[in-house]
Amino acid sequence: MSRTWNQYVVKQENKTLVLTTVMNHTPISRANVAKITGLNKGTVSSLVSELIDEKLVEESGPGKSSGGRRPVMLLFNGNAGYSISIELGVGYILGVITDLNGQIIEQDTIQLQTTHFNTIFPIMINLIKGLMEQVPKSRYGVIGIGVGVPAVVSRDGEILLAPNLNWKNVELKTKLENIFNLPVYIENEANAGAYGEMRYGSSQNSHHTIFASIGIGIGVGMILDGKLYHGLNGFAGELGHMTIEKDGKTCRCGNRGCWELYASEQAVIDMAIKRGLIAADQGEPFEQLIQLANEENQAVIELFEEIATYIAIGLTNCINIFNPEHVIIGNRLMRAKEWIYPTIESYILEHAIGFHQNKLKIDSAKLGVYSTISGMAAFTIEGFLLDQKRNHA
Repeated sequence: MSRTWNQYVVKQENKTLVLTTVMNHTPISRANVAKITGLNKGTVSSLVSELIDEKLVEESGPGKSSGGRRPVMLLFNGNAGYSISIELGVGYILGVITDLNGQIIEQDTIQLQTTHFNTIFPIMINLIKGLMEQVPKSRYGVIGIGVGVPAVVSRDGEILLAPNLNWKNVELKTKLENIFNLPVYIENEANAGAYGEMRYGSSQNSHHTIFASIGIGIGVGMILDGKLYHGLNGFAGELGHMTIEKDGKTCRCGNRGCWELYASEQAVIDMAIKRGLIAADQGEPFEQLIQLANEENQAVIELFEEIATYIAIGLTNCINIFNPEHVIIGNRLMRAKEWIYPTIESYILEHAIGFHQNKLKIDSAKLGVYSTISGMAAFTIEGFLLDQKRNHA
C-alpha cells in the first residue's frame, strides 16, 4: 500500500513538473520537456496526454526540425480558466479578470467616497458579480478570487488592521467564500505587488527585491531568496510605519513620525493644501498637482522633490537593512515619476552604504498600477493549479 501511494505521489510531482515546464517555456516540444525535467520520454508523453485531457495543455502546429520529423509543440492553455482579482485602495476599487497566464481580459474601477466597511463591502460584491458575468466560457470557469488590501492580514485571510481604511478584525476571506463558494485569497497589497512584479514584471530575474507601494500610505513587499517574505506571523513589510522623525506627526497606527506621513500621496496632498498650492475642495487634489507640475509650477515641482527625499530616506534604510539587488517603486505616486525619480536615485546613490549599491537596480514598477492585481492573480492561479494536483491525488 505504501509503495503504491509513494508511486502515485511521485507521479503527481512529475506531472506538476511537466506542467510547470510547459507554462514557463511554451511553446515547447515533448522532447525538450524531457530534456529540461530529466524525465524519460515515455513518462513525459503519458503525463502530457493527461494534461491535454484536463485541458491544461494543448497541441499546436509543428515546430522547427533538428534533423528528423518536425515536433508537435505544446502550449499551456491559459484559457482553461479565469481569475477575479481585486485591489482595494483608499478611495477606489480596481477589479480585473485574468486568464491563467495572468493576462488581463476585462477591468473595472469604482471610485469610493467612504472607507466604511459596511458601505464598501456590497460595492465590492457587485463589482465581483459584474466581472463574473463577463468571464468567457471555459473548462474550469472562475477558479478563485484574490483581494489585495492595504492592511495587516493574518494567514487565515482576516484583516487585522487597515489604518488608512479604519478597519479592524474583518474576516474578509470568510465573508467572500460564503457568498461565492470559491477559493478566496487575501493578501497585503504591497506583498501582492512584489509578487506580481516577480512573476510578470520587472523583477522576474531577481531573487532579492524590495517593492515599495506608495499611494495614500506606504507598504513594502519583500522577495528574499526568491520567496515572498512574511515574517514569523505573516506581518512583515509594515515599513511605512517605521519612524523617520523623532516626536513627529501622529499616525493612525498609534506611532509617531511614521515614514508614510512624510513620503506618501497623502503627504504630498496635505503639504500642498497647507502651502496653498491647491484647494482641498476642488476636484482630485493629486491630479491638480500633476497638472501644475506639467505647467512647470516651480513650487509644486519643489514639493515633489521634497517628498522624493523622504521616499529615498526610507528606501535607503531598506537597502541598508536587506541588501536587495532590485528596488521597485510602485502604486499611484509614480504618476509623478518625472519629478520624483531623479531625486530618489541621487539620494540613494549618495547615502546608501557603498557595497549595498553593487549591482543594485532602482526601477519604477513595470506593471504600473497593476502590480498588486497581477500578484493576486498569481496567488489565485497557483492555488488553482495546486488544487488540481491535490484533486488528482
